[in-house]
Amino acid sequence: MTGFKNFILKGNLIELAVAFIMATAFGAVVTATVALLMDVIGKIGGTPDFSNWSPGGISVGAWITALISFLIIAAVVYYLIVLPYTEAKKKFFPDEEESAGTPADVVLLEEIRDLLKNQNRL
Repeated sequence: MTGFKNFILKGNLIELAVAFIMATAFGAVVTATVALLMDVIGKIGGTPDFSNWSPGGISVGAWITALISFLIIAAVVYYLIVLPYTEAKKKFFPDEEESAGTPADVVLLEEIRDLLKNQNRL
């Protein structure tokens, strides 16, 4: 029972569950966005679904539809998740190398080193 309690409380199970739920919900947003953009493409090109297009008897329409959908999904994920996340991470959690001064863990280690040196001299 202790192992199970540790698994539930100390692991990243809750974080993973929240991430899964959010990903599922965001999947619906991405799907709706792709459908919206495919409709816009359909208004411009005449049809949002190229599945039945077969120039010269070769069925390339389904591949073209899948390719366009993939590119739209990639753009939505990049511009709505990756870029905002990267900017927020830089703003709220700057790299220690970029921040001014010596990192806190290095300062602490230097203090411990100096205390040990002083203790050995006595």
